[in-house]
Amino acid sequence: MSNEETKEKLDEQIQSFTAKDLASDQDVRWCPGCGDYSMLSQLQRTLPDIGVKKEDIAVIAGIGCSSRFPYYMNTYGFHGIHGRALAIASGLKSAHPKLSVWVSTGDGDCLSIGGNHFIHTLRRNVDINVMMFNNRIYALTKGQYSPTSQHGQKTKTSPQGVIDHPFNPVLIALGAEGTFVARSMDRDPKHLKEMLLRMAQHKGTSFIDLLQNCVIFNDKAYEKYTNKETRQDNTILLEHGKPLVFGNNRDKGIRLDGFRPQVVSLEEYSENDLLVHDEKSKELAFILAHMNDSPDFPMPLGVFLDIDRPTYEDELDRHVALAIEKDGAGDLDSLLHNGSTWTIENNGD
Repeated sequence: MSNEETKEKLDEQIQSFTAKDLASDQDVRWCPGCGDYSMLSQLQRTLPDIGVKKEDIAVIAGIGCSSRFPYYMNTYGFHGIHGRALAIASGLKSAHPKLSVWVSTGDGDCLSIGGNHFIHTLRRNVDINVMMFNNRIYALTKGQYSPTSQHGQKTKTSPQGVIDHPFNPVLIALGAEGTFVARSMDRDPKHLKEMLLRMAQHKGTSFIDLLQNCVIFNDKAYEKYTNKETRQDNTILLEHGKPLVFGNNRDKGIRLDGFRPQVVSLEEYSENDLLVHDEKSKELAFILAHMNDSPDFPMPLGVFLDIDRPTYEDELDRHVALAIEKDGAGDLDSLLHNGSTWTIENNGD
């Protein structure tokens, strides 16, 4: 078989599955109206388009409602323990670099007990895709406040209101030197699929903050960003190379006053005066990520940052190649019998 025929056969294998083929035989058991249904549907619709065979896809999860994903995906998968999904995914990708590895985690799973794994995965730049379902609550354990719960939010563990300052997941990802950082929401399936495709195309750790509604324990947490009447005035779409315009009538924009973003009216300014999004700029990504910390600014949605940096597994392969070049290929049997061993004998004591 010629190289061209081999390539055609491989392409046929890659394109031979659909979203329906990715649905497992398990009943999907989320609460009616849960945003996780949208996430599951869009991932299943996205994966046939990323150019990877179905048997080369793996979904890894920790603990939480979102972490049921591996059961509902007809791919390889692993349901880990609380906070450890990224450690498992990093090991899997390092051992099997050809796999497309997707992590399904929640704001509690990822940013609380799993916070240390999260920041180190990002700085190492392991080539995995991290989907963090952010409903600002611990839902599976019935409504305790999480690291992203808002100040003053009343929950079962904060009946007088949360006194902690919430994490901004995008800022944490940027601070840990993430190479791909984005945000989307369950109520915008078209945008969500676009972001998932962008994640798959990126070589390195891809992180997305997925705004997801929990209808039982934190319903309408993102109401002003999802409601048709208020959404356009409270969100802004980040598009590389385009000015930052928003509003029901696209009559407002963002400009910089020094390093400070400023909301302006397009009756007073033109689009040429506005800030133009550059997803290659770390500095701009930080400025934009801070905007949703204030009610005076719209919530940015889209890709904050997309830059290149060597991946962990590529660096690991390079070190292995250098070691083999220097000392030759290893032999486990020789290593175990090289003399640096000892025998423990039972002398009756």
